[in-house]
Amino acid sequence: MADAATGVERVRADAAARGLEVEVIERPAARSLEEAASLLGISPGDIVKSLVVKRSDDTYVFALVPGGRKISWPKLRTLLGVNKLQLPDASLALAATGYERGTITPLGSTTAWPVVADETIAGRRVSMGAGEHGRSLFVDADALIAAFGATVADITDPE
Repeated sequence: MADAATGVERVRADAAARGLEVEVIERPAARSLEEAASLLGISPGDIVKSLVVKRSDDTYVFALVPGGRKISWPKLRTLLGVNKLQLPDASLALAATGYERGTITPLGSTTAWPVVADETIAGRRVSMGAGEHGRSLFVDADALIAAFGATVADITDPE
């Protein structure tokens, strides 16, 4: 992929390489999860945040967390077999993925970090970041999980 490729171009190219069907749409900015869901015509739980989590050895993992839920740090640490995890600042997240916060997705990330998906997204069509502000992508969560060989586990708690 060319360095000059836009976020959406990187997303589409990676999805195509993985045989994954995605639909990228333009959308207005939203001030809340509920507003975003309403704009997209879906429930808040169908919006999945791609959170970049930093391990103490300076490697990362993508945690796919549905709307209305938050990472359970004890559950995620246990799953990954580590005793320290953190959300990196915006500049580290950008360096780790090539995407700004609010646009992050494992698709087209500049580094292919492991993906951990919360078990509650399985079996759903979900919306997530599409590599650029003002865009969202829709994808079948099970196909996404399969395309990344993602670990599916209980890694969240209700917000």
